[in-house]
Amino acid sequence: MHYYHIMHKQKRTIETLPSLLNYQHLYYFWAVATEGNLTRAAEKLRVTQSAVSVQLRKLEDSIGHALFWRQGRGLELTSHGRLALDYAHRIFSTGDELLEALHQESEVQRKTLRVGALATLSRNFQIALLRPLMQKHKIRLLLRSGSLNELVERLERHDLDLVLTNFLPRRNEDSVWVAHTLDTQPVSLVATQPRASRKLRCLLSEERLVLPSKESGVRIGFDALVQRMGIQPRIIAEVDDMAMLRLVAREQNGVAVVPPIVVRDELESGALIEITHLPKLEETFLALSADRISPHPLLVELLSRTK
Repeated sequence: MHYYHIMHKQKRTIETLPSLLNYQHLYYFWAVATEGNLTRAAEKLRVTQSAVSVQLRKLEDSIGHALFWRQGRGLELTSHGRLALDYAHRIFSTGDELLEALHQESEVQRKTLRVGALATLSRNFQIALLRPLMQKHKIRLLLRSGSLNELVERLERHDLDLVLTNFLPRRNEDSVWVAHTLDTQPVSLVATQPRASRKLRCLLSEERLVLPSKESGVRIGFDALVQRMGIQPRIIAEVDDMAMLRLVAREQNGVAVVPPIVVRDELESGALIEITHLPKLEETFLALSADRISPHPLLVELLSRTK
């Protein structure tokens, strides 16, 4: 075939391709959508407002849909804008992941593991989980605690590699985390002194009880248990921090509802005594990780130990 005809055919093929997405235009849109207005987006991007407006207009022209509509002095996303924002979040999050994966090729970064833990989670469980990894490797371990919502947000921003929790967060269409069950632990009644052999109903209805707060999975299961048994428990303390619950259980002359792992040291020393397990009541320990193309090797090793 003659050279002219080959080039002409290629040109026609290229012209029939759909227009390619301009990621700079998309990034300007993402900045405006996340900042809420043109002024803050322009300041963040260090360009003029008119430059941002031009980029937005070009993006809207290329995709054939309006992305914003004006509400007073502000901007509101259209239905197409909300869809575009969902994809933009994923695109730029994946881009951040790529840069981080490339950066982590250095030996120092590959041996750093960033772990977030629910502030109320058992310290004993955390140490038991992480100890084998710390003993085997010369790693740098960064531990952070906080609320579940805060930790999940940091995980999705790739500020954390892993979140430890005993409570599964609410999931929505934008969630990018994966939940791994690490362990399940029985829940027991423990006290500073042994109790006379009595039926469970008597223990739960007559003893002064120290309980986790109503937000914990253990408490939810306990409340369901006593409701099924038709019991009104005598509650003398509710504690949302497992470390504090250990102290309260040791100080109060009552009975604490707690997984034995939380008070393992006290049980081994005899400071607390396990009276009985509570039937069909367990605490589940979970790890949340981001759904990543190139997972952290230390994270892969840690999770493989729990299978």
